[in-house]
Amino acid sequence: MEQFENLHVKTPWVKNLGGVPAHLEYYRGSMYDKVAEIAVNYPNYIAYDFMGGKIRYKDFIRKVDECARALAAIGVKAGESVTICMPNAPQAVIMFYAVNKVGAIANMVHPLSSESEIEFCLRESASVVCLTLDQFYGKFANIRGKVQLRSLILTSIKDALSPIKRKGYYLAEGRKVPVNAEIVWWEKFLRDGTDYHGPYHVVREAGDPAAILYSGGTTGTMKGILLSNLNFNALGQQIIATNPMFKPGDKMLAVMPIFHGFGLGVCIHSMLSQGGRCLLIPRFNPQSYAKLLKKHKPNFIAGVPTLYEALLRLKTLKHVDLSCLKGVFSGGDSLSIELKKRFDKFLAEHNATIPVREGYGTTECVTASCLTPSHWAKEGSIGLPFPDTFYKIVKPGTEEEVPYGEEGEICLTGPTMMMEYINNPEETANTLRRHPDGLKWLHTGDLGMMDADGFIYFRQRIKRMIVTSGYNVYPSQIENVLDAHELVHMSCVIGVPDAYKMQRVVAFIVLKPDVKIPEDAAREILLAYCEKHVAKYAMPKEIHFRDSLPKTLVGKVAYRVLEEEEAKNYA
Repeated sequence: MEQFENLHVKTPWVKNLGGVPAHLEYYRGSMYDKVAEIAVNYPNYIAYDFMGGKIRYKDFIRKVDECARALAAIGVKAGESVTICMPNAPQAVIMFYAVNKVGAIANMVHPLSSESEIEFCLRESASVVCLTLDQFYGKFANIRGKVQLRSLILTSIKDALSPIKRKGYYLAEGRKVPVNAEIVWWEKFLRDGTDYHGPYHVVREAGDPAAILYSGGTTGTMKGILLSNLNFNALGQQIIATNPMFKPGDKMLAVMPIFHGFGLGVCIHSMLSQGGRCLLIPRFNPQSYAKLLKKHKPNFIAGVPTLYEALLRLKTLKHVDLSCLKGVFSGGDSLSIELKKRFDKFLAEHNATIPVREGYGTTECVTASCLTPSHWAKEGSIGLPFPDTFYKIVKPGTEEEVPYGEEGEICLTGPTMMMEYINNPEETANTLRRHPDGLKWLHTGDLGMMDADGFIYFRQRIKRMIVTSGYNVYPSQIENVLDAHELVHMSCVIGVPDAYKMQRVVAFIVLKPDVKIPEDAAREILLAYCEKHVAKYAMPKEIHFRDSLPKTLVGKVAYRVLEEEEAKNYA
């Protein structure tokens, strides 16, 4: 407690942590060093499973070392950037830790990004080498002349399979690469490294830069977020501290992608740095996910709300036994109260003894920094801060803390807070601010509230707030109301321009699969329902029905897409 009191920061959550320590001693080495230590302590534990194969820690770290030697052989130096533009596949994980071992910075890019976005990420990071799948070769061929890549390494999913499985494996989306293409294939890249006999382990400290992740940040424009070894290693320790039921060897179904903080930080590094077992899934679809749940019986699953919404639709999960689960986590987007109730009911009906635990985080802090504790949940809350992580709520646009129970901007600080937005000192200064208490705080751009027990409540992005006739309307609150109706599977509420009101409220709804009534009748029922539960000024003025809602590349509901569509309609 003393270290908190000396900082003069209010910490009402500390008394409610239920045995979780408020302070931890953090590992001072690199990410590679931490995983190498695990490989010594648990050499025969499984590090990851992939498409029927599995790799033990001792063999995994050997593959990482081979890859690091190959990187040094092609001249990658400490502090340089190496882009990994891959789905969740062994080559991506191996390369990530190999880049860390040689002291370089892993630049994590979504492989389904547009050519212009990939070019932006390569240029921003000044990447000298890139690893990607053969099927994405065309994108890189088109932008190669505009960036400074020294080497483009191509791989295929089959490169990670056993010889027997390779024979029967064909990647339908694969692309033929010209014979004279200026590339090196993964296996040749590794073979060429065996002739290198120079040093290839650069000692890096906790505060040294380690990775770049991309996010819209607090302003909605793409930014590279520079994160340190400490950021990732601290997260791993915090995840385990807040989940004391975890034991080395426990399995995590890693569906969240490696290029996203949630996937890389929670599903991969938090497991591999603590002796867990990653079940790597290169591409999500509900049917294959259901098969893996049945086959592998994971101990932990984590995902965005749309993952759980998709699983609820599956008839193939009707008889699945989920008694294996120790933790189910939701983050990355707001989990509606109604969806949580439905998925908790699903878990209970399938022998799970635990509910969904909602968390909150930002890529600027790798990912999660707050989680519902296992011993106490409050409806609508995203939980309590992680060890050594402080939250405060301030009046938007200021550094003035508001009283408990009052809404404002969520600010946080702790060992996972980013180093900077690369090449963007102005936005870094706007987001990381030194407060009068002497601490540097991350201004998240999110609206929320803290109660007197220290529980945090997320409302929404400040920029998502709808202002209609002078009133502030919070879409997530209306979505909670709509999602609770028996006709509604999921909803998204947006504001559209209005000459008189400034904005008016519009709802997009996906009806449950078994709903057979006409849309006009459903609209009438839902509007009448809203009149009972929603303030008059916040009432949806229009309800549109969709078979599905647009999603971002990581599975969040893409409300901005709907806003752009409606803006064109009303232009």
